[in-house]
Amino acid sequence: MSTTIQRGSLALVLAAGLGLTVTACGSDSDDAGAGGKVTITVNGQPPKTQPFDRKIFDEDVAAFEEEHPDIDIQPREGFMDPKTFSSKLAGGQLEDVFYVYLTDPANLIARRQAADITDHLDDVPYVDQLQPELKDIFTDDDGRVYGLPTANYSMGLLYNRTLFTEAGLDPDQPPTTWDEVREAAKKITALGDNTVGFAEYSKNHQGGWHYTAWMYSMGGDIAEKQGAGWASAFNNDTGREVAQTLKDMRWEDDTMGQKQLLVIEDVQRMMGAGQLGMYLAAPDNVPTLVNQFNGDYADYGLAPMPGGQGTLLGGEGYMFNPKASPEKIRAGLQWIQWKYLNPDRMDANLKRYADQGQPIGLPASPTPDIWVDGEVRDKQESLKAKYATVPVANYQSFVDGLTELEKKIEPPNAQQVYAALDNVMQGVLTDRDADVNRLLDDAETKANQALAQVR
Repeated sequence: MSTTIQRGSLALVLAAGLGLTVTACGSDSDDAGAGGKVTITVNGQPPKTQPFDRKIFDEDVAAFEEEHPDIDIQPREGFMDPKTFSSKLAGGQLEDVFYVYLTDPANLIARRQAADITDHLDDVPYVDQLQPELKDIFTDDDGRVYGLPTANYSMGLLYNRTLFTEAGLDPDQPPTTWDEVREAAKKITALGDNTVGFAEYSKNHQGGWHYTAWMYSMGGDIAEKQGAGWASAFNNDTGREVAQTLKDMRWEDDTMGQKQLLVIEDVQRMMGAGQLGMYLAAPDNVPTLVNQFNGDYADYGLAPMPGGQGTLLGGEGYMFNPKASPEKIRAGLQWIQWKYLNPDRMDANLKRYADQGQPIGLPASPTPDIWVDGEVRDKQESLKAKYATVPVANYQSFVDGLTELEKKIEPPNAQQVYAALDNVMQGVLTDRDADVNRLLDDAETKANQALAQVR
């Protein structure tokens, strides 16, 4: 689930609905077009309602075709749309190269709905420098590879540096444990004037999404593989600690405000207005705070997830039509590598974004954190600092801390699991007398019903 527009919710609904086997799925364009070109269809083209992103994408298509005169790209709008994807898959209209969320590859691989690209990867430079956790998402148990990651996000602690300073806290030393978060929230709340120390979501599956982030931060999990299926894994000491901590912050500490049943826009509005000290988020929240809620880049900092054990990982990548020819796979890999995984284009690309007034310096697009320590990552960090339009230092602790955290993707059938966990979040945040054990028991029953649908 994306932290600003929840794009992942589409994929998660889709992942639950891809029950069909696509033996008839194939490419709808010929390998060779006019002049012997290989023609490939590629989705991921932003809609016209996103003019800047659309312009960048179309410019890249034109530049790529100029450099690769033997390849013709036919771009198509859209990402993962559960309303059309299944019918496209069954009807042979799936693009040659198609966009996926990181929650999708396991199901697609298991159902043979994506092409094996392993034997073509020798022609893709720098694959060995992608984060192993991201590559593993596209890899089956036999080590065969079916796609490549192109962007990701990780959750962290987003905080208001101005309120930290006013509360006597060091904005350059953000909390690293949940106990420290509680103490910081108390000091921020004590500022008064409707200031809230810490806020949390609890509706529209967003509460369950963040409950999952809490569990990962404490070394827990939400679901675990059991034989050929899945079972919930949160009704335990770690799950009770998460729920009890939230309950204590709400009722004993009184640091989460009186208004509850919040969603992401509510919390972003509070942060943008300078009335909130902290909430869990990924880096892509920061431009939203500035552009939609009148925030200022200088006011915000981002730290790793408190607890120091894990973080929720999301993102996207590309896979290939299971009936794509070797020529189309090779052409598609050239496109993916050139557009998304090409360190030689980093300098010009970042300058292009900076010239258009786009934020540079955040650990997010156009500099996603997909690389391990090494040549490519070093180059990206150097160029990010060179073209920075936001205070890079405010977000450095997040970047540094990520290397120490286990990164986990969302659970299977996540939206239904999150709906069950919403009830836990709502219970502890709206009812002083909420029974944590009963809430978790009820959520476990519902989550197991959702997980039983995963095949």
